[in-house]
Amino acid sequence: MTLDFNLKQKFANVTSKAAIAAYKYVGKNDKNSADKAAVDVMREELNKLDMKGKIVIGEGELDEAPMLFIGETLGTGNGSSLDIAVDPVEGTNFVAKNLPGGLSVLAIAEKGNLFNAPETYMEKIALGSDVPKGLLDLDNSIEDNIKKLANIKKKKISEIVACVLDRPRHNYIIDELNSMNVNIKLISDGDVSGALLVSEKRHNVDIYLGTGGGPEGVLAAAALDAYNCSFQGRFLFKEKKDQDRAKKMGIKDLTKKYDLSEIIKGDTIFCATGITDGDLLNGIRCSDNTFFTETLVTHKSSSISIIKNEITKT
Repeated sequence: MTLDFNLKQKFANVTSKAAIAAYKYVGKNDKNSADKAAVDVMREELNKLDMKGKIVIGEGELDEAPMLFIGETLGTGNGSSLDIAVDPVEGTNFVAKNLPGGLSVLAIAEKGNLFNAPETYMEKIALGSDVPKGLLDLDNSIEDNIKKLANIKKKKISEIVACVLDRPRHNYIIDELNSMNVNIKLISDGDVSGALLVSEKRHNVDIYLGTGGGPEGVLAAAALDAYNCSFQGRFLFKEKKDQDRAKKMGIKDLTKKYDLSEIIKGDTIFCATGITDGDLLNGIRCSDNTFFTETLVTHKSSSISIIKNEITKT
């Protein structure tokens, strides 16, 4: 099934309004209020749409999140049955501290076509469309992957740029990349936007690697699919409660590696609206009566575009 082309603008409006709600808390050092504001508005706007929507990736389980929880149904009940993945504020610290890179994000697909990712960590590799599918693998050493990448791109290893989340768990990756003289782009947050930096040459990132959120991996994959990029992920179920939850979700092999085609099936629409300025998008601008937003919209079956909205203040 091909998703309705007109849904692009409708869902871009949803992330735009959620981003505006969070924008009111930019620089206020209150990430929880920014997130709640975006969640409330995103839920309200999704419920206005003619669809039978179901959250498959949200703010947590029902007992953890009163709104936009996994399994919540949204929409008027008319129209197509859709799976929805949301991250109302990706980079809550960016918003709270007025730093670059805050986004409001969602992805949709036909029912059953978005992987229902558990709330756990995921090992990830993301690569641009100029790299053959299956060339790199999570089971390869970092050195092996970087050498293969440099060879296929016809670059010196010292010309390769790797994006990595700045976390203590990645110290071994950073040390190995440094020992190979690879250029490293460290990001303090923004697991979705970090992976998307491989999508276009203008971002000058050759590979995104490391361990981040599983739900964020699915959101990133939804956009990367439209760019014909590569993505491989493997969930990490270290605690028994996570292993038990995974089994309840039907995940039998807890060590399985998932390629993009197993995470995203069929047509998808991905929307990300900038809250603060970042590598991917400009943040929100405002005048006396109007908010100006910029939204990256990818529709696997049609196009990739930047939609600019003007929304009157209420």
